[in-house]
Amino acid sequence: MALDLAPGRTGSTPLYLQIAANLKQHIIAGEWREGEAVPSERELCALTDASRVTVRKAIEELISEGLLSRRQGSGTFVNRVIETKNDALGSFSDEAAARGGISGTIWIARTIARPTEDEANILKIGKDIEVVRLGRVRLLDGEPLAIEHAVVPRQFLPPLDDLGSSLYQALETNGNRPVGGTQSIHASLATPTEAGLLSIAEQSAVLRIERVTRNAKGDVVELTRSVYRGDRYKFVSDLHQ
Repeated sequence: MALDLAPGRTGSTPLYLQIAANLKQHIIAGEWREGEAVPSERELCALTDASRVTVRKAIEELISEGLLSRRQGSGTFVNRVIETKNDALGSFSDEAAARGGISGTIWIARTIARPTEDEANILKIGKDIEVVRLGRVRLLDGEPLAIEHAVVPRQFLPPLDDLGSSLYQALETNGNRPVGGTQSIHASLATPTEAGLLSIAEQSAVLRIERVTRNAKGDVVELTRSVYRGDRYKFVSDLHQ
């Protein structure tokens, strides 16, 4: 495979940014697929006629963008970017299974409590109605990708001891699987706690998602606020005239 990675030697753009842009083009073109190794620093020096310091800065630029990651003693690899439909109603477990991956859960919290005023308004329940609070780190093939905090009216779920890793399967047990709802997404930066749970650097880009869903009867059954890794997820929507 012939690679055109050499930077231009004119203009004001730093050489490392030119090399990073050229590498990025090859990744986007699919010449290196997710999970594949890119050429070593030594090989890139030969391909670009640039110093090792310049090449390393180019690689670090793409690592900071989330396109590449280093594995100690193994090299530099193209990261997995998960493309998911913004208008699809499915659980993390459903999406993992559809991709042939294995979902996992690390529990942060699983308790029964009273809703806050904001939660009660969104769920359309009284403040004296008990809710189940579920806090989880969601894993795909062992890699932490998201933090989910769900609030569900207790009446819609089986007993806490019977809850598995999939909230939607638990809701379906009592005939309350979501059939519709709304979702909002906005960009943000990871807090120190979030960064630690997701194994990313502090202030890394994340996507904050709020989802409110309803069952077939129109009852609000779920309020989930999630934090997804910005370097692993891309949300897409179909547009129609």
